[in-house]
Amino acid sequence: MAETSSGKPYTDRGDERIFNENVEDAELIWHRDKYNREITVLEGEGWQLQLDNQLPEELVQGKIYKIPAMEYHRVIKGKGNLKIKIWEEK
Repeated sequence: MAETSSGKPYTDRGDERIFNENVEDAELIWHRDKYNREITVLEGEGWQLQLDNQLPEELVQGKIYKIPAMEYHRVIKGKGNLKIKIWEEK
């Protein structure tokens, strides 16, 4: 299992988050965040972001994705590790 000691399927390093390529699909669950977020992909291939009631969208390196506060969303596994940068409105 690729889970971190925090029980989450990723590791945070400051404003960067890394999902290990060995994470189990079942660990990448639908969830909501308290604040609006913007993310951009620093590394990763074939990973996808799916927002509630939308089709999955492939995560492209350098593109900014907006995730509204309290909207259900999930990440779908691709190849290699996924490394993203997160900006959060508080």
